Amino acid sequence: MNPIAFNIFGLPIRWYGIFITLGVLVALLIAKYTSKVKNVDYDLLFDTFFIAFPIAIIGARFYYVLFSFKDYTDNLWSIFNIREGGLAIHGGLIFGLTAAYLYLRKKGKNFLDYADVAVPGIILAQAIGRWGNFFNGEAHGGEVTYEFISKFPEFIQKGMFIDGVYYHPTFLYESIWNVMVCAILLFILKRSKKPGTVLCSYIVLYSLGRFFIEGLRTDSLMLGPIRMAQLVSLSGIILGAVFLIYIKNKKVD
Repeated sequence: MNPIAFNIFGLPIRWYGIFITLGVLVALLIAKYTSKVKNVDYDLLFDTFFIAFPIAIIGARFYYVLFSFKDYTDNLWSIFNIREGGLAIHGGLIFGLTAAYLYLRKKGKNFLDYADVAVPGIILAQAIGRWGNFFNGEAHGGEVTYEFISKFPEFIQKGMFIDGVYYHPTFLYESIWNVMVCAILLFILKRSKKPGTVLCSYIVLYSLGRFFIEGLRTDSLMLGPIRMAQLVSLSGIILGAVFLIYIKNKKVD
């Protein structure tokens, strides 16, 4: 697949950036709806986004470079080039949610109320962003046979045919899983009365899918023999489940 969508005055515009931008716009639209469902101040949520998103991008890049630093030792300036990919969602979530928490705490607002209405849009943005990986020819799995890949649409087959070999379209698996999680979160959002329920459900469900899908990938960030995404996902499943139990047993104020 051609990673460049078009050129503007000689500057190549990549599909990766387009899909990230599209994901952000969709997330904001979803948040406008979910804010009404939970009667949360959308304007403050919007302000929080513009503080948290740039920090999330920095965090996503920092996380990626931290666990693949050897790839940048010959050209340190390439650390700042994110146009070709190299953003780790776990780093983005950790940094972005932390920034949002600190900002909302400063404003005297309950972080959980705002996180609950934000995460359905965030997971849908992640689903859209994975298609940027597709056009970059990254975030795919190991080798598969033509018989296996032939079950997918032709454009997926072509995109996963890299250097004469067919690969698992793991970007697609995660994208589909994330769309399903978004639907589940919206269902929970309408029925939950306890702050934090949707956020913790997001952490558990996303981590569950990511743990298994990551096992198929060939470009995982590693900490020795350990796939970092699986380690973080396993931690997310456990912590998210523990907090869900705590929230369920907590009395509503």
